[in-house]
Amino acid sequence: VYTSHLEFRLNIRNIPYHLPRKIFQEANERYYDNLSKHYIVLYYVQFEGKSREMALVYDKKKDLIEIITVHPIKAYQKHSRINSGRWKRI
Repeated sequence: VYTSHLEFRLNIRNIPYHLPRKIFQEANERYYDNLSKHYIVLYYVQFEGKSREMALVYDKKKDLIEIITVHPIKAYQKHSRINSGRWKRI
């Protein structure tokens, strides 16, 4: 399920509507964010003419996945969150 926040972000960031579903289904890096209490997946996609790593934030609610947001993430952000223990690989 796409949240209204996600749909808003897709619109202002010019991210294709189908991309969050593709990221969620194809990502092989999955984490749990101990600070926000959300799940994260990371996946490289072609975006704005470049290969960029995207972070997708979601929650599990019973038998449903609720995608909260998606955005490009820089390598230093990813590494600092993993190294600090904020993100735990699942």
